[in-house]
Amino acid sequence: MTNLNDAQEFKPEDDAFNHGADSDDWWFTETSWFSFHNVEHNIGGWLYTMVRPNIGTVAGGAWVWDHTAHLPWEVLYSQNFSALEIPEELNLPNLVLPTGVRIGVMEPGMVYSLGYDDPGKLTVDLNFAARQRPRPLGTAASTFGKAAHFDQIGNITGQIELSGKNIEIDCWSMRDRTWGRRPENRPRQAGYVTGAGQGGAGFLAVSNTRDGTDQIAYGFVQREETQVSFERGQRDVIRDPENGWVDEIRIEAIDENGDSFTAVGKSTNRITINRHTFIDVNSVIRWELQNEDSGKIWWGEDQDMWPIHRWSEANKNKDWSIN
Repeated sequence: MTNLNDAQEFKPEDDAFNHGADSDDWWFTETSWFSFHNVEHNIGGWLYTMVRPNIGTVAGGAWVWDHTAHLPWEVLYSQNFSALEIPEELNLPNLVLPTGVRIGVMEPGMVYSLGYDDPGKLTVDLNFAARQRPRPLGTAASTFGKAAHFDQIGNITGQIELSGKNIEIDCWSMRDRTWGRRPENRPRQAGYVTGAGQGGAGFLAVSNTRDGTDQIAYGFVQREETQVSFERGQRDVIRDPENGWVDEIRIEAIDENGDSFTAVGKSTNRITINRHTFIDVNSVIRWELQNEDSGKIWWGEDQDMWPIHRWSEANKNKDWSIN
């Protein structure tokens, strides 16, 4: 089993939800997140699982949304359970959760079958296939702190059936896998930004909002068979003046080789999710790459995370400036 302090390699046993066996921390948490989208239908989707073994609960579910609504009770589909009983067996390769989520390991750390069942409303039948191994979190300065955290770009294929309508999915997108201490009080304002294109090229930028700036604390760019970490960078956004959500976004970074990476994006849809003591305004982003990647179009997401009271204050004053 991979420990929190040396989680630099994703091992086959790390697919299983059993990292809390040696911990008595009440807030020990394991998560699994897969994202997907369909450009033609302008939809985004998530499958999310949160397991708290020492509390005895499993949470999460599925979301599907488009440009017509952003509130959970108005989007195409939203089902987020908060405290269901953990099944006696959480062993993979074929995990079926009471939230409706199914995860099957076809090749450890690389290939997964994904499912979700809510008959008549949403059925998901997808596969995730990565080009490279899961990448470990590079610093404790990000919003994930000292938890073991891995990110991975993969090709998601298959279909979903939404209210009786079949929608094909074939996209490159991000997943993550995390275990460690995660209290429900998350006071930081932060961003989790992804983008990917054909063949598995892509990037991740995790930012912290502090002292009037939104600096990249961790991230990487992936091209073909290489991954290069970001040394520094910034996330800049233009917000809707009335609603505060991100309309346009720019990621500028310098990687560990000294090369520049720039991506400019526009949101095509969004969903607002209340996650404990913070909200996540998650937008699907169409990216146009600059510099050596000029002309390439990638797709991804911007998770714009705010403490609830901070968002409420900004909304009341219509002042979305960074504090």
